[in-house]
Amino acid sequence: MVTDWLEEAPELVQQWPYVEVQFKNTRKGYFLNKEGLELHRGDWVAVEGNPGHDIGEVTLTGYLVHLQMKKSGFHFDDPEAVKKVFRLARPADMERYEEAKAKEHDTMIRSRQISQDLGLEMKIGDVEYQGDGQKAIFYYIADGRVDFRQLIKVLAEAFKVRIEMKQIGARQEAGRIGGIGPCGRELCCAKWLTKFQTVGTAAARFQDLSLNPQKLAGQCAKLKCCMNFEVDCYMECSKKLPAKDVVLQTIDSDYYYFKADILAQTITYSTSKDGPFNTVTISGKRAFEIIEMNKRGQKPEKLSLEEGEVEQLPQFTDGVGDEALNRFDRSRRKNNRNKHGKSKKKSPGKGNAGADGAPAGSMQ
Repeated sequence: MVTDWLEEAPELVQQWPYVEVQFKNTRKGYFLNKEGLELHRGDWVAVEGNPGHDIGEVTLTGYLVHLQMKKSGFHFDDPEAVKKVFRLARPADMERYEEAKAKEHDTMIRSRQISQDLGLEMKIGDVEYQGDGQKAIFYYIADGRVDFRQLIKVLAEAFKVRIEMKQIGARQEAGRIGGIGPCGRELCCAKWLTKFQTVGTAAARFQDLSLNPQKLAGQCAKLKCCMNFEVDCYMECSKKLPAKDVVLQTIDSDYYYFKADILAQTITYSTSKDGPFNTVTISGKRAFEIIEMNKRGQKPEKLSLEEGEVEQLPQFTDGVGDEALNRFDRSRRKNNRNKHGKSKKKSPGKGNAGADGAPAGSMQ
């Protein structure tokens, strides 16, 4: 979903004859509003299909549609590429659309069985019916080229619709199916990501991530796209730290690189190459000072600063704050006491007895 940050701009900026329409999952198209209909985000419209008409939701209007069309390489001069908005969807259109949508799952299961019977090495991952039910798009995954001419004939005879086959990749399949990622948010490929970039293990190394395939792979069984989001920041911050092969020399011992917190700009050194022995954590600034001292033939007594000098290491602050589940309860109890006044102290034997003098809660 694209955010229309020009929604409250003057009307002259908003004038643009095209609108962006989204269909099932991630499929989108740009259509010419030739009739000048007053369309807004969230409106359901009937647009030109091939053949017939399709039903979709308006997701973007105004000048941002022009920018999105240029970004996607839309061919304005191609008459076949320019399709029109017919009208706002009527109740009859929506009923027919829901009927066609209800058949998609059963059609997918049956088409998988048909392709298996024909011995085709492919997987049909999704089926999308056109809004008027005249055409069905079959999205499939295959490692190589597939001759599905016989499959199209069998599918057309079985479902009595026009058949269109589209090959997609594993990432596109995950985007069409959707789901929740390990971060707790909707998958990027299903929400906003439209172009997929190559993701390599080098991105994981730059961020000091564990090279565990189970942790690095997403629901598409490929490396997570989000590993590319912060790699540039990590590469920029790593330039402010000394190289890993630099040995820091002190009077007592030599210290070898063990690990680093790139964003916090701290490095942990060890007196052994094989493991964490006598580890000391210092800032990158302090490490460069010791490197300059070693170049001049000087050795400090220890890696950390001398006694009386305090090195301020960067502290990581959680955006949420205290992660305790009862972090709000403490402030609520405090506010209640301030609101109702301090509770009066009860003297022993008073206030704890019932109307008949017996302690509260006691049995007679």
